[in-house]
Amino acid sequence: MGRRTHRRDDRRRALPDPWPPDARPSDAQPPESRPSDARPPDSRPPGDARQPGGHDYAPEADRPLRGYLTTLAAFGAYNAGWALAIRRRGRSLPERPDPRDLALTAVATFRLSRLLTKGSVTSPLRAPFTVYEGPEGPAEVSEHPRKGGPTETLGELLTCPFCLSVWLASTLTAAQLLWPRLTRTTTGALTALAAADTLQLAYTALESRAAHPEPSPS
Repeated sequence: MGRRTHRRDDRRRALPDPWPPDARPSDAQPPESRPSDARPPDSRPPGDARQPGGHDYAPEADRPLRGYLTTLAAFGAYNAGWALAIRRRGRSLPERPDPRDLALTAVATFRLSRLLTKGSVTSPLRAPFTVYEGPEGPAEVSEHPRKGGPTETLGELLTCPFCLSVWLASTLTAAQLLWPRLTRTTTGALTALAAADTLQLAYTALESRAAHPEPSPS
């Protein structure tokens, strides 16, 4: 029994005494001691599965860094597959991109990313990875990713048009080298759709202004 008590006392250390020996009030209590290996209340266990290297990157946030690393690896493998296909087909890279193809690819990437990440009609494709919040705009909805595991990372990718645009731009650029006529037809159709959406919104705004004219200043 004495040995156990002695070992327990060895593992404890006294907290520093804030009072000098000759100035301690009569009612002041000596500082409590605590085990030297005790963890502070606000400390977190090291090696969080969601954050490689622990919590040094985002101490107050919960970021799925491992999911992001997996996404980066998948993106690299995806583009490597396209590069291998282009090489096997014997396609050579152009000296400079055609400005018309750049314009079509940019507008098509914009419109397709909005359709896949925000469109109401494409919500069944996102439903396994997202949670519905409400309508956000004409024919668009607002959603947030489901928490936990790879589902969260995929949900974030499928609800972020900026994130998905990187994948779509790579796809359309590679497809342009392999099947130029088909890709130009596809990007042209998506560009026409984007222009039609712009005209629809402009027409709706004009209708609203005509139905509710602003009062003239007196």
